[in-house]
Amino acid sequence: MESRELEYFVAVAEELHFGRAAERLGMAQPPLSRAIQRLERRLGVTLLERSSRAVALTEAGSVLLAEGRAALDALASADRRTRRAGAKKPGIILVTKAGASSELLAKILHAYGSEPGAADVEVLLCGIAEQEPLLRDGRADVALLHRPYDSMTGLDYEELRTESQVVVLPAGHPLGRRGSLSMAEAAEINGLPLPRWPCRDGSYPAGPGPAVRDHTQLLQLIALGRASAILPESSRAQLGSDLTAVPVPDAPQVTTVIAWPPQTRSRAVAELVRAATRL
Repeated sequence: MESRELEYFVAVAEELHFGRAAERLGMAQPPLSRAIQRLERRLGVTLLERSSRAVALTEAGSVLLAEGRAALDALASADRRTRRAGAKKPGIILVTKAGASSELLAKILHAYGSEPGAADVEVLLCGIAEQEPLLRDGRADVALLHRPYDSMTGLDYEELRTESQVVVLPAGHPLGRRGSLSMAEAAEINGLPLPRWPCRDGSYPAGPGPAVRDHTQLLQLIALGRASAILPESSRAQLGSDLTAVPVPDAPQVTTVIAWPPQTRSRAVAELVRAATRL
């Protein structure tokens, strides 16, 4: 298969509409339809069920959509990383969630920057659930991720810190005077629903809580009395006088890791990882 064929198929499979896919690809619909038909003939399988009203993926089509996305991501990653490696002054792009692990990140950057010959590190701050895709598709070289919330499948990583969690409440809330709360209690605080975090595909699960994009938005919603949230203990450092935190002893522990693609051969990334693990 050629990468162009995969791009065509993935567009149709995601849109489930030949017209919208053709518009997205900047081409006419007839040659797009012919390209998909050629691909099906060569593979010897039906990828799409077509009717006058709808387009649907077959089981084979679902497999090719997942594999095709991975293959296109790998090609894009190879392109981006190769260009960066060949730059006159190669650097490192580190991605992390905005507002997460900020104290640890500052220590890592200071430790690595103090070493002779350290490369420039560009810090890419992203929204919730965005850092993992940025690392996998080559837009970043290394990432700070958090288990169990981020997937480590297919990545190499080193664990940096494991911590307990707290529930963050508006200052003055009656439960803020408690010594601790259970997960069940923290999840059902009257009038303060837990937020809905974005899924990996960008959608939000159903639920009563507000949909949040980043930690800044979340903390403001909590201060306004519209939500509560269960966050790592280190988030206390970001809380202003309008917020308070109560320990949740039975909440799952959160482990911060520094992760990178297993095919990485960058000496600068290796030295950054070593500096982080020494902390």
